Amino acid sequence: MNTLAKQIEYLNQELSSQLPQEILYAFGKSIEDLKTKRMEENSIQIGNQMPEFSLPNALGKIINSEDIIKNGKIILAFYRGSWCPYCNLELKSLQDNLSRIKNKGATLIAVSPQSPDHSLSMTEKNNLEFEVLTDIDNNFAKKLGIDFQLQDFVLPYYNGLGIHLSDFNKNEDNTLPVPAVFVVDENRVVTYKFLDVNYMNRLDVEELIQSL
Repeated sequence: MNTLAKQIEYLNQELSSQLPQEILYAFGKSIEDLKTKRMEENSIQIGNQMPEFSLPNALGKIINSEDIIKNGKIILAFYRGSWCPYCNLELKSLQDNLSRIKNKGATLIAVSPQSPDHSLSMTEKNNLEFEVLTDIDNNFAKKLGIDFQLQDFVLPYYNGLGIHLSDFNKNEDNTLPVPAVFVVDENRVVTYKFLDVNYMNRLDVEELIQSL
């Protein structure tokens, strides 16, 4: 089992002992509902072209995909937000392997719908050394077919835990991206894809690096 998987296993044990069964049931039901949407099949696929993007970073500067791709491959890591402990573990794992990623000639970029202010706080807190971009209203995620609306039945539990998406995302639509990671080559073709509607399952970073 890889390091990230072990960390997630520990987190699962920790949360299952801390959270009421009612909350755990609602989260599980939310995941099962998402599985019916078959997003793995209906989203952008390996061999497809990744759309161009222009998104603000944590400091509000617009980052253009065409500028980055001149330097080689891009890794796009979509995460739900800094409020998600699973996302934080994944981003930390990617940060820990950043030098290996760079040595392969790839540029790592993380993308979420949360506002630049929240991204900046997260970047500073976790000492992230890669760009963290804001996908306003999940518009880029929509193009890739990886966005979804958080179900009404689970929203009260998020709010009860202090996770107010309207604060993080600066809108009222409660949409999120499914955690996903793509490798895009110099021709904007997707050469690697990891997507799982169960946010507790995350990529194998070794597998990602081997794909570069």
